[in-house]
Amino acid sequence: MKDWMKSVFTDGSRYFVSNPLPKKGETITLWLRICEWSPVRQILLRTKQSGEEVFLPMEWDYSRNGLAYFKTRVTLWEDRLSYHFYLECEERTYFYDQRGISQLPPDEAGDFVILTDYRQPGWVKQAVFYQIFPDRFCNGSQANDVRDGEYTFEGYPAVRVKDWDQIPSGYWDSHCLDFYGGDLDGIIRKIPYLKKLGVNALYLNPIFAGATVHKYDCTDYFQVDPHLGGNEALARLSHALHANAMHLILDISINHTGKGHKWFHKDGPEQEYYFFDEGGGYRCWHQVESLPVLNYTSEKLRRVMYLDEGSVLKTWLKAPYGIDGWRFDVANEVGRLEGLQLQREIWPQIRKSIKEENPQAYILGEDWAGSSEFVQGDQWDSAMNYAGCARPIREFAGESDLLDARHPCRRDCAHPQDAAYLAGRIRNFLCRLPWVISQNQFNLLDSHDTARLHNNPDISLGAWKNAVLLQFALPGCVSIYYGDEAGIGGRIQDVEGCRYPMPWKEDFESGERYRHYARLIQVRKESPAFTEGSFQILYALGLQFACARFAEAERYLFVCSMEKEERSIEIDLQGLGSWKIGEARDMLGQVFAYEDLGERLRLEMPAESGYLIRLEEP
Repeated sequence: MKDWMKSVFTDGSRYFVSNPLPKKGETITLWLRICEWSPVRQILLRTKQSGEEVFLPMEWDYSRNGLAYFKTRVTLWEDRLSYHFYLECEERTYFYDQRGISQLPPDEAGDFVILTDYRQPGWVKQAVFYQIFPDRFCNGSQANDVRDGEYTFEGYPAVRVKDWDQIPSGYWDSHCLDFYGGDLDGIIRKIPYLKKLGVNALYLNPIFAGATVHKYDCTDYFQVDPHLGGNEALARLSHALHANAMHLILDISINHTGKGHKWFHKDGPEQEYYFFDEGGGYRCWHQVESLPVLNYTSEKLRRVMYLDEGSVLKTWLKAPYGIDGWRFDVANEVGRLEGLQLQREIWPQIRKSIKEENPQAYILGEDWAGSSEFVQGDQWDSAMNYAGCARPIREFAGESDLLDARHPCRRDCAHPQDAAYLAGRIRNFLCRLPWVISQNQFNLLDSHDTARLHNNPDISLGAWKNAVLLQFALPGCVSIYYGDEAGIGGRIQDVEGCRYPMPWKEDFESGERYRHYARLIQVRKESPAFTEGSFQILYALGLQFACARFAEAERYLFVCSMEKEERSIEIDLQGLGSWKIGEARDMLGQVFAYEDLGERLRLEMPAESGYLIRLEEP
C-alpha cells in the first residue's frame, strides 16, 4: 500500500542544501522532496529569525524519478539556522524534523541545523582510518627496543618481549610494561600494505614519552618516546604518509599526565598545573595515583598546552611534523572536577587555537556516551562514535552494551537487541547533530579500550561481517582497529586482550575478513553516495535491518539479517523513487534472490547474511 509519508526527505547534504558550509550573511536554497502524488497542499519551512518565529513557503522546483522537489531560500544572519517543516493536507497538518513525521507540533530539539562559518575538515568524510597501537604493530628498528630492566615503574621492571607472536600477559603480570618493539619506522615500512588495503588515514595511540606501553602516562609532551623512534621518526612518518596522500592524527591526554612528568613537583615552578593540597596530596584521574589531573584554572598551563605558538598542540601541527589532527583522551572530562566545570570555556579556546594553525585539522574527542554538547560546531569535530555506532551495532550483533558493566540495571538485558532498537539508537544519535557534523563522525567497532568483536566466541563470522557492513553504512568516516582485517587473536576478559601483536607471519590477505574490508573500502571510494550522500533507515523489524545511502542518481541499499535461519524481507523503497536492479549480484560479489514487487523489494536472506545492493534508475 502506498504511503506518501515514507517519501518525505531532506537533510543537510549538498543534494538538499545549495551550500552546506555557508558564511554568515549568505543566502542559500533548501530543498525537500516528496512523492508527486502526495495529498500535501502546502509545505512551509518553520524557523526563527532574530528570535521571531517565521514560516517560509516551499515552492515546486522540479521532479525526478517520481519525486517532486520543493525549495525555498533563506539568508543566514546567525551562528546556526534551525528549522523543521509543516506539511499541510486537506484535513490535517503534519510536522517533519530529523526524527521523522509526527502529528504533534515539534519542539526544536530535532530540528535540521545549518551552521555558519563552520570549518569542516573536509578530508575526514573521505577517510578510512587505521588505528594503530604502536608497540604492537611492527618493529622497524631493533636499535630502539626497550631493554630488560632498563627502568622500573611503580616498582615493576620494563620487559622486552623476545617473541613477537607471544600472547600478551594480563595487567597483574605485565603492569603494562611488556614491550614488543613496535615503532614509527615499522609503520613507515607498512605503508604499502596500508595503501593496498585502502587506508588513507592513520590514528596512532599515544607516542609521547611515557613509562608504560600505552603511554597515556605522558612524561614529556614535547618528546616522542625514544623507544618509538623519537621526534625525527615522527617527522619521517608524517612526510611518508603525506607523500602517499594519507593523513595522520595523534592521540593525547591533556586531562592528566604521568606521575613521572617533569612538571609534577609539589614545590616546582609548574605546581599550579596540578591540584596539590598543603600536605603534598594531589587529585588524580579515577583514583589512579600514577595519573595526576591537570588544573586548567592555571593560565600558564593553558598557554603551554594550547595557546602559545610553541604550545604542545600547535608544535606538532607545525613543520616538520605537520600532523592533521588530534584525538583527545577522556575529552569529556577535561577541565572538570566537582565544582570546577571549565569545559565550555576550554574547548572553544582549544578549537580556535588548533584551527588557527590548520583550519583542516581534525578535533576528535573521546566520549562513550552522549556527546552532543561538544559537537555543535564550536568545540570538537567529532566524538569517538561509540554511542551511535560501536555500541548499538555490537548489541545488534549479539553482545551486551559496552557500558552495561557500569549499569547494573542493564546487566540482564536480552541480547541481541532487535533492529528497532538499533534504528532508534542511530536516529537518536544523528538527530542531535548538524549534518556537516554527522559527516565527521568517527565510526568504529573496536579500539584499544574494547574487546575485539571477532574475538567473542558468541559472534559468528556472518554476524561480524554484518556489523562491519553497518559501520560502513553510517555517515562519517570509518576506522579499522589494526589487525581486525587479519582476524588477529585476542581475548575478551581484559583490555590487554585487544592489544595482541599484528600477525604478520600469517597469510591473512587471502582470508574472508581482509577481503570483506578491502571490498567495502573500494566500494566506498567509488561513489560520492558514501561520503557526500544522504542516509535513511528503511526497515527495522525483528533481527533484520535495511538502510540506504544515496546521491542524485546513485542509490545503495544495505540489508542485514542477524536471524539464525533463512527469512525473507520486504523493503518499501518508494521514498527512493523509481528503481530497478541490474543484476542479482551485490557490490560485494554475492548472488542474491529477489522479487520486484513494484515499490517494494523482497529479498531472501540466508541466516546471518548481509548485502550491499546498487539500485539503478529505470
